[in-house]
Amino acid sequence: MNVALTAPANATPGFRAGDGVRVLDVHPPGHIRTPHYIRGKTGVIERFVGYFRNPEERAYGRSGEPLRALYRVRFAQSEVWARYDGGLRDTIDIDIYEHWLEHLKTP
Repeated sequence: MNVALTAPANATPGFRAGDGVRVLDVHPPGHIRTPHYIRGKTGVIERFVGYFRNPEERAYGRSGEPLRALYRVRFAQSEVWARYDGGLRDTIDIDIYEHWLEHLKTP
């Protein structure tokens, strides 16, 4: 079980609920916790979940520190799946660590 930990006093989450984000579209080797199907997709921060040890590092027996901010990100199903034929308001929520997210550029 991965339990949220207390972050250093100077830590501030980089995103807030409602922020538009894009998941990085990179494919590094090794143990990665961000699903392939969501990379490069855009969504909205639903909420900040907390600070956790990085599972990508822990998979190799490392400490997983520094702690990483984790967010629940909401995506439109039609954004995720090219041939999605469900309702236009259907969504999927995925927990994604901050180092995999970037702010959407606003015009």
